[in-house]
Amino acid sequence: MNHLLNTAITAALEAGKAILEIYHSGEFDVEIKGDNSPLTKADKSSHNMIMSFLTKTNIPVLSEEGKAIPYEERKDWNQLWIVDPIDGTKEFIKRNGEFTVNIALIEDQRPLIGVIFVPVTGDLYFANKDMGAFKILVDLNNFDVETLISKANKLPLQRKDKTFTIVASRSHMSPETEIYVQEMRDIHGEINLISKGSSLKMCMVAEGLADCYPRFAPTMEWDTAAGNAICSFSGANVIDMITNKDMLYNRKELLNNNFLIK
Repeated sequence: MNHLLNTAITAALEAGKAILEIYHSGEFDVEIKGDNSPLTKADKSSHNMIMSFLTKTNIPVLSEEGKAIPYEERKDWNQLWIVDPIDGTKEFIKRNGEFTVNIALIEDQRPLIGVIFVPVTGDLYFANKDMGAFKILVDLNNFDVETLISKANKLPLQRKDKTFTIVASRSHMSPETEIYVQEMRDIHGEINLISKGSSLKMCMVAEGLADCYPRFAPTMEWDTAAGNAICSFSGANVIDMITNKDMLYNRKELLNNNFLIK
């Protein structure tokens, strides 16, 4: 388990380096995919960097930017990596810094390891089933993964502001989310509503900066798998709103149901 966590962290950090090189150059080479979502040179560079590490583990990889893998092939996988080379490509293009690298290890449809790296800020979140969830600031010019793991802060962190806080999508605020926010306002009175891009919303709940993250807009497995691990192993609940149970992965349909993290 430790070896696989080290590999996932190394892959995420090296991908972060590759992304930042393109981010600072401004040469994004934006394409539009079949689902109307954007794809940049940085997505491809990050994917290739991550694959160069994960393929050495001999565990199959399901990546947003990889080739489509039929369920008939995936259904017999006991373990797999689920990867989003850049979660929040729209935020990348906007240059607001709210994008992440997401890597998760799934076993029997449940997250075992989660790694989320925020290239612009250097924030690294990671978790595994045995250790719990952690956060640390990384200097990409000088890091040792073993040292990062040993010095990271355990999540959730202590929170000063006790006002009930909801975190929601910056790009996908839906009417259902607005209804949920009003319901929480009716229960708690004063609330904070924070908008964030990418899996940063999940990280905020894991860190203790937000009380909940309701999602009533489409997400895919690679958007949530790493954050699910980090939230779950920090003590938060990640609930599929259709089944009212924990979210499962490597499903036939990779589109997630609505979910709530609290």
